[in-house]
Amino acid sequence: MARDYYEILGVDRSTDKEEIKRAYRRLARKYHPDVNKEAGADERFKEINRAYEVLSEPETRARYDRFGEAGVSSGGGSPDMGDMGGFADIFESFFSGFSNTGQQQARRRSGPSRGEDLRFDLKLEFREAVFGGEKQIKISHLETCGTCSGSGAKAGTRPRTCGTCSGTGQVRRATRTPFGSFTQVSTCPTCNGTGQTIEDKCESCNGLGLNQVTKKLKITIPAGVDSGTRLRVSNEGDAGQRGGPAGDLYVYLFVQTDNEFEREGINVLSEIKISYLQAILGDKIAINTVDGKKPLTIPAGTQPDTVLTLEGLGVPKLGNPVARGDHLIRIKIDIPTKIGSEEREVLEKLKEKQLGNASKGGIGDILGGIFGNQK
Repeated sequence: MARDYYEILGVDRSTDKEEIKRAYRRLARKYHPDVNKEAGADERFKEINRAYEVLSEPETRARYDRFGEAGVSSGGGSPDMGDMGGFADIFESFFSGFSNTGQQQARRRSGPSRGEDLRFDLKLEFREAVFGGEKQIKISHLETCGTCSGSGAKAGTRPRTCGTCSGTGQVRRATRTPFGSFTQVSTCPTCNGTGQTIEDKCESCNGLGLNQVTKKLKITIPAGVDSGTRLRVSNEGDAGQRGGPAGDLYVYLFVQTDNEFEREGINVLSEIKISYLQAILGDKIAINTVDGKKPLTIPAGTQPDTVLTLEGLGVPKLGNPVARGDHLIRIKIDIPTKIGSEEREVLEKLKEKQLGNASKGGIGDILGGIFGNQK
């Protein structure tokens, strides 16, 4: 029984056309007979080509989804005449405009081919995401072979016109049916649709015209990026073939968590802990911000979980770095569990003054009354 074409390409039935193309290219590169010398690689390569040939075109894919292999098979067996209606449907959809589709495929495969897009995941520290800057990354991609200039042929030679398809990149096969003879057009198995064969392969790239190269790139990170931001670096994907343009490199950014700061949109959030005396009397202190140490005024009588704001010290707005968010500071108050005798005496006097003739209590009563809403 023939394997499911979706299974061969490693995709599911809801996969779109572009993802099918990417899956095909990855597998074709892996199992190409010029690259993979393992037993069975050649048959696997043919299987991959057949699966892509069917699933890459909406019409043939629709027939395959509806009828399976029978909807796209060119086998010469006689149909079951007891179900002529179903066979006629398959027959009509299969042969309608089929030759024209095959010609379009052949022209596309033998012409310039754009290189694959690549993805690179980059981790950033919190401040790097806030202010941006330059980062150096290392990528591995396919580049045009410098020895053969992408032709795949040994120096002093050139690719020849494929003798199987006479350079068209496609072969035709006549199929006899009860309704007459029809011609099926498919990709040439000798040249894989390129229309050319290479007798003396370039030793540098083994006839592929491309080499895997690792290179360093400097990329600019804009201020204000966040996890999930995607940067596009043009022409740094895999090189194209037969004069086609290179693909693009897409850099996906992931911002690491920070021990001190959090982010909420373009605002920076942090917490500080102050003493109960600072909360009662007020103070002016220096706190850490993404811009370094900055002064913060604690108003007298500050309550627990009060949020104070330092304007303009948040995250720059992506695309408009002049506009920045704010730094929001949540105040936590440190209530001591033990105090010295002198401090206790002062607080007891304060309690007497505030509560008058109320019964004397411990320091916990005093602080409980002052900071009853402390979480």
